[in-house]
Amino acid sequence: MWLRMAATTAAKNSPTLDSMAELLAPGRDCAKCPRLVAYRESSRAAQPSWHNAPVESAGPIGARLLIAGLAPGMKGANRTGRPFTGDFAGDLLFPTLVKYGFAEGTYDRAADDGLKIKDCRITNAVRCVPPQNKPVGAEVLACRPFLISEIGAMTKLRVILALGGIAHQAVLRTLGHKVSAHKFAHRARFALSDSLLLIDSYHCSRLNTNTGRLTEAMFHGVFEDIGEVLNG
Repeated sequence: MWLRMAATTAAKNSPTLDSMAELLAPGRDCAKCPRLVAYRESSRAAQPSWHNAPVESAGPIGARLLIAGLAPGMKGANRTGRPFTGDFAGDLLFPTLVKYGFAEGTYDRAADDGLKIKDCRITNAVRCVPPQNKPVGAEVLACRPFLISEIGAMTKLRVILALGGIAHQAVLRTLGHKVSAHKFAHRARFALSDSLLLIDSYHCSRLNTNTGRLTEAMFHGVFEDIGEVLNG
């Protein structure tokens, strides 16, 4: 019941949280998902210097754009502690953010590289690294309250960019929309409320770029669309 009420509030894009301090987020030793906990503990033992914990979102809470990915990568955010940082997807995402004014500085595959994210916040549908980069439905559901909290706190939010089909579905379900009524497609747009738009993109993963499913030009096209919405 609480999930439904919170999703309805977030869908209307009304302010429900007053500050970053009030964001609902998993603790470092979140135990919601036994499979992910076991995987995390294994990684902590093998790589004790890595982040190896739920990955917090990055970027200002007052941003107009929220980018929703799938989950942290083992050698990316699970290692560095910042979404998309340190893996191949970040090599395309962060320079694109710089190009389109959503970040400034130089991306250097590290959370302390000095890159500043602007008017954009980056999160994941699942906050912990999953085996084979594939979370299961129960894990997406367990993380849903955190996404609800995130969206509810972003009182200036106008666009959510979903990277990939699972992120697309997670956003829709979080906001109480039927997935069957909103088919995922690259550069598809869906009005989630009078003031909130969902835009889809193929995930900027190595698999998609190596196979040509997603090119740099195609990814830049998505950000051209976002710019039209925010600056129109």
